[in-house]
Amino acid sequence: MQLLVVSGRSGSGKSSALNSLEDAGFCCMDNFPVSLLPNLFEKSETPQVIQKYAVSVDVRAPEEEISLLPEMLRHLSSRGIESEVLFLDADTPTLIRRFSETRRKHPLTNSTTDLQAALIKETEILAPLMNIADATINTSTMAPGMLSDALEKRFLFDKGDELLVVIESFGFKKGVPIDADFIFDVRCLPNPYWNPELREYNGLDAPVGDYLAGQDDVIKMIDSISSFLGDWIDCFKQGARSYLTIGIGCTGGKHRSVFVADQIKLKLDKLHSQVIARHRDLDL
Repeated sequence: MQLLVVSGRSGSGKSSALNSLEDAGFCCMDNFPVSLLPNLFEKSETPQVIQKYAVSVDVRAPEEEISLLPEMLRHLSSRGIESEVLFLDADTPTLIRRFSETRRKHPLTNSTTDLQAALIKETEILAPLMNIADATINTSTMAPGMLSDALEKRFLFDKGDELLVVIESFGFKKGVPIDADFIFDVRCLPNPYWNPELREYNGLDAPVGDYLAGQDDVIKMIDSISSFLGDWIDCFKQGARSYLTIGIGCTGGKHRSVFVADQIKLKLDKLHSQVIARHRDLDL
C-alpha cells in the first residue's frame, strides 16, 4: 500500500496535483479527515484492488488534526504502509494574484482577516506538514502542465525504473527552475538575439543552431557540462532517487540555453537510457 499526502497553501495547485495523480492510478480524496486515515488500510474480507492513495490535507482540516498527522504517518509506517508527504507552495504575491483571477475565497479570510493575513496564518498552521515533507514544489513560475511533469518525475515512475535525467532550458529573467539539482549559466556565450537575422528563430531552428555550432566557446561549454554530468551520473543512479534535473539558463530561454540543452541531451544519450530535454520558456 502507498499513501501520498498532498498539502500546501491554498492556491498552490493541490487540486491540479490530485487530478494528475488520479490519471496515474491513485485513488484521490480531497480534504480527507486526518482521523480517518488509518481506516483506509484496515483489513477486510474483500481483497483491495487499489494500492495507491493520495489524500489532500490542508488548512480546512482542524488545526489539532494537522498537528497530529506526523505521528499518525509514523504509526502507519510501523504497520508497513509506505507514506510520503508532498507540500505545494508558491510565492505570496503569486497566490494573491491567483485568488484575484479566480475570485475564490480563502478558507481563513473573514471580516477581520484579509487575504495576506490569511496566507501568513495558513503558513503557521501547516508548518508541521511543511517540516516533514518528502518533496516540496514551488509552483510560482510553473506553466500549465509543468506541475504534472514534476509529479511524474517524483512520484509516478516505478521505483525500479532507471534514473530519469531532465535537461531543462530556461531564461533567468523568468526565474530559476525550482526543482533543478544543478544550474549552468550560459549567458557568457555569444547571443544570437543580437543578430537581427536570427532574433525571430529559436535554439531548435537550423539558422541559430548553425550559428552557435560555429562558436568555439559554445562547443567548449557543451563538452564541459556533458563531461561533468557523464562523470557523475552513475553516482546519482546508485542513490535512492528517481530523477535528476539539470537547468541550462540564458537570458530569455529562447536561443543559447535551448541549443545547449539539446546538444547535452544528445551526448548523454550515449551514456544513459533515460534522458529528456525540456524547454521551459520556449513557445512552440
